Amino acid sequence: CNRKEMASTETVYLGKKVNLLGSLCIIVGSMVGSGIFIAPKGVLRNSGNVGLSLIIWLATGIFSTFGALCYAELGTSIKKSGGHYIYLLETLGPMPAFLRLWAQFILIRPAASSVVALAFGRYIVEPFFSPCSAPTLLVKMISIIGDEIYMYVCNSLISLIYPPSCLLLEYLIMSTLIFIFVGQTENFDSAFDTSSLTLDKLPLAFYAGLYAYAGWYVLNYVTEEVIDSKRNIPLSIILSMVTVTISYLLTNISYYTVMTSQDVLESNAVAVTFADRALQGFSSVIPVLVAVSCLGSLLGSCFTTPRMLFSGSREGQWPILFAMIHIRRHTPLPAVLIMVTYPMIVFMILAGELFGLLNFYSFSRWLFMGLTTMGLMVHRYRNPDLPRPFKVHLFFPAVFTVVCFFIVGMSLYSDPFNTGISFALTLTGIPIYFLVVQKQRLPLCVIRAFHTLTKKLQILLEVMPQEVQTY
Repeated sequence: CNRKEMASTETVYLGKKVNLLGSLCIIVGSMVGSGIFIAPKGVLRNSGNVGLSLIIWLATGIFSTFGALCYAELGTSIKKSGGHYIYLLETLGPMPAFLRLWAQFILIRPAASSVVALAFGRYIVEPFFSPCSAPTLLVKMISIIGDEIYMYVCNSLISLIYPPSCLLLEYLIMSTLIFIFVGQTENFDSAFDTSSLTLDKLPLAFYAGLYAYAGWYVLNYVTEEVIDSKRNIPLSIILSMVTVTISYLLTNISYYTVMTSQDVLESNAVAVTFADRALQGFSSVIPVLVAVSCLGSLLGSCFTTPRMLFSGSREGQWPILFAMIHIRRHTPLPAVLIMVTYPMIVFMILAGELFGLLNFYSFSRWLFMGLTTMGLMVHRYRNPDLPRPFKVHLFFPAVFTVVCFFIVGMSLYSDPFNTGISFALTLTGIPIYFLVVQKQRLPLCVIRAFHTLTKKLQILLEVMPQEVQTY
């Protein structure tokens, strides 16, 4: 049968299928990925001592909670899916929104996926070469394989993300309590030693910590698919942030109870080193659990981030093909395919270094998050009577916005190379916007060829526009 006959059996749209448990799984599963297993080294290296690094972990958790609460208000007052993109579009206008979409496609998404994939490769390979470092090329090859694996994993497995990630953290924390109870706390004796303090690198320490918390905003990508979003979005965000912040702080205390600061800095896989010292007979399990957690994080992003392209396409700022839905699976298949098969991910894995990539994409990510929460305040001013089922005090978006801009500005000083390239790539979206998005200035023959290609791909992929409005 043809596409129309198949589509007639059921209305094609993105239905509300994500309940409270699913919302928790999406947020926590996306947050507890590779970050807590690679970021401790970055936080410690750029903060200078154990005490300050623990303060940064707590501060970044509180700071992320501020942002999450702001997004909870945006998600309940602006009912469209799309996360950062749609909020910028509704508050600050089309150009900032398009630049966020552009940055997501050309640098944020591929770099973030590359960091997770590199962490996956590091934890898979490192145990076979311990105590020596694993060959860099081998790590990159395994990372690429891991990235290919997740491309073929079905989105319906999203509910499996939560258990491996959280069970691993609970395992690390509980095993360390034994050492604390018997008085093994000597690694904290000089926790605030100022001899190695590096204040100029603090923005990079915050980037590393914030990377571990990244994911608190992913539910906002799928707002239209959340059941009872007015209740479940704020509730799942609050529960997730409290759980993850406490878990991360206790996990870092666990690391420093068993390892010295020098051990953490010298380790390429902190959780593996921890397991070798504290768990011994069970140490071989840790790399597997970390790898599963990394793949779970990639899976979460595979489910959520394509909705940003879907939203941008629906608003006319991205090719119309990406606003189409598969007629049987009811998923935004073109957007998913372009995000998971993106060759830039492989390029960045081969060419980049983990912490360099982290600084590279964090600049644009936090720049636009600051703009988004600034947009929340603008939205409040312009629409004072708009119903807001969940409303935060203006103190939260004000603090979050100021800190975002401060960190972004300071990072240009701390790592001008990576952050400067990120800034430059983001600005390349401006001519694209004026050439293609704001007003079609392409030759007519190009436009016709593009429409013909779109129709052929629509038939090949068996996709069509959404038949009902879901917001």
